[in-house]
Amino acid sequence: MTEKPPEDARYEIKFVADATRYHELERWILLNPAGFHTSYPPRQVNNVYFDTPDLFAYAENLSGASSRSKVRLRWYGDTLQPEKSVLEIKRRRNHLGWKHRYPAGPMDFESQTWRRLQRDVRKSLSPVGRIWFDESPQPVLINRYFRQYFESPEGGLRATLDFRQRVYDQRLKSRPNLRFRANLPDTLVVEIKFGRHEHALGSEVIASLPVRVSRNSKYMIGVGAIAGPLRA
Repeated sequence: MTEKPPEDARYEIKFVADATRYHELERWILLNPAGFHTSYPPRQVNNVYFDTPDLFAYAENLSGASSRSKVRLRWYGDTLQPEKSVLEIKRRRNHLGWKHRYPAGPMDFESQTWRRLQRDVRKSLSPVGRIWFDESPQPVLINRYFRQYFESPEGGLRATLDFRQRVYDQRLKSRPNLRFRANLPDTLVVEIKFGRHEHALGSEVIASLPVRVSRNSKYMIGVGAIAGPLRA
């Protein structure tokens, strides 16, 4: 689906660093002149990434297309039986990103098969959410990581720090695989987010970060970990 970025679309700039730099980057965020403070308690983030059988979203993102999307089911916390989950459509055009969210209800990743879970997700979605899900119904991977949240005093700038990422291959699995983990480098991901009206301040913050901007997608890295590099 093609659409223009909405007014609330944000610039989303990512940086990747070795996990050993955690304390350095946390201090950089908290001591930054932008005045970042903790905006939400740290928590575990869980995602199931869905795609087409031929991995269209992976190929689209690999090609660097200016407009691209990913479909994922997200929930929070250490549980595998979340009471709430949300189907998120992650849209991106160049550096601008936005999401469409569709509540998907409770799920059971401990005892249910993928066929049953796919049916439960689809049944719980709104008609528009169901269209997105029907276009990308195949579970490819699950990733889980911890996230810290920060924002500037007026909320114009936001920063997140992700660490302890784990990836689990779901291809050709009849049930969710959360036992056998793929090999993945131990990295940190810092993401700076800001609206179009905060572009000048956001650019100043980015310029002072002690690591380089890196094209980073947890889905892309996850597919590389479970399947190796694939051709576009």
